[in-house]
Amino acid sequence: MTIRTHWDIEHACGHEVTHDLSERAADRRAGFARWLAVRDCTDCWKASRQADAPSKQEWLKAKRTQEEQAAAEWAQKFEMPPLDGPERALGWGERTRHQLMTAAHTALVIEGTWQDEDWARLEDKARTVTRAGWWIDQRDADGADLPELLDAATEHDRGNPLCK
Repeated sequence: MTIRTHWDIEHACGHEVTHDLSERAADRRAGFARWLAVRDCTDCWKASRQADAPSKQEWLKAKRTQEEQAAAEWAQKFEMPPLDGPERALGWGERTRHQLMTAAHTALVIEGTWQDEDWARLEDKARTVTRAGWWIDQRDADGADLPELLDAATEHDRGNPLCK
């Protein structure tokens, strides 16, 4: 007797679908059929993902807007210069600079041993790096590494005050 390959599954969404399970090992078909039964059918699953997509996109857009606003307020408060680079990189660079500088302040001043004078010198160095791409490239860096990273920045990464 041959083990069946086609299974009629009533999914959690209420739709009944015939599934061809011939690609699965014979001893795994029944278990997979049970697993399918507690899930929505493919069409309902895709529809629910598409329905969720706009809300996730809206959430991400709102989050980015909030981060950009916080970064802009921070940059103005601490007199950080605008970044240079392609238009599409500027917002990302601003957010990344803000996040990295905040992480560095936490690691070096709040949790570390740095004094306000030490931090002021680091801020001055950070003001010289105006290439958005440099900040984006450092997005995964640890805040405590920022002093060394700023020292390693090249002239290409630093703004030219004569061109401003």
